[in-house]
Amino acid sequence: MSPAPPPSRGRIRPWLVVGDLVVAAMWVCAGALVKLAVYGVLGLGGRPEADAVKVALSLVYMFFFAWLEGFTGGASYNPLTVLAGALASRAGPSLYLFAAFVFGSILGVKLIRAALPKVGKGAPLSVGVHHGALAEGLATFMVVIVSVTLKKKAMKGFFMKTWISSIWKMTFHLLSSDITGGVMNPASAFAWAYARGDHTTFDHLLVYWLAPLQATLLGVWVVTLLTKPKKIEEEADESKTKKE
Repeated sequence: MSPAPPPSRGRIRPWLVVGDLVVAAMWVCAGALVKLAVYGVLGLGGRPEADAVKVALSLVYMFFFAWLEGFTGGASYNPLTVLAGALASRAGPSLYLFAAFVFGSILGVKLIRAALPKVGKGAPLSVGVHHGALAEGLATFMVVIVSVTLKKKAMKGFFMKTWISSIWKMTFHLLSSDITGGVMNPASAFAWAYARGDHTTFDHLLVYWLAPLQATLLGVWVVTLLTKPKKIEEEADESKTKKE
């Protein structure tokens, strides 16, 4: 999850819907290509250096997608990014964009599987539904906290902001990858589940939709509770200075 976009996303902009669809498709393809490169081309499956190579390659395309988001004026690949940004800015979530993310992700999975059948069908849930929901929810919660904090603090510097966000996300992706796949993206998870044919199951709905969405709401609420808006901080500093 990249740093939350500006509140202007609340307005319907057709080109942004198309941008989200295209970027979501590209994101799914990029992730599949990295896995294919690490486990197929390089043959590092089961070896300790596999995770290091996977992280290095993932960081490259995460920087690219962060740049692409700025270049396109906010086009993203994760509906949770839109939801977190909208809630944090009190602009209201752009729910119509969720369809663009889902269709874009499905398109990406279909394209990558048609071109490279060896990419498989994604990582299915490997534990019980409640264990999976807890893992996916906790990972999403931690990522949302950093994403929204970076947005609220208005941290300057593209490289540092993207580096912090990417490293944090990759950490929790690796920690939960053997449990749920470490997706933290309902649209991407749905696309791979659709390819497997288990996208309508209760397990999928709870683990990859309800848990991340609730974690996003909780993460935004926690950050909002613990961080003061800039105006309030400035007013508090001014009143303190006057008293002194």
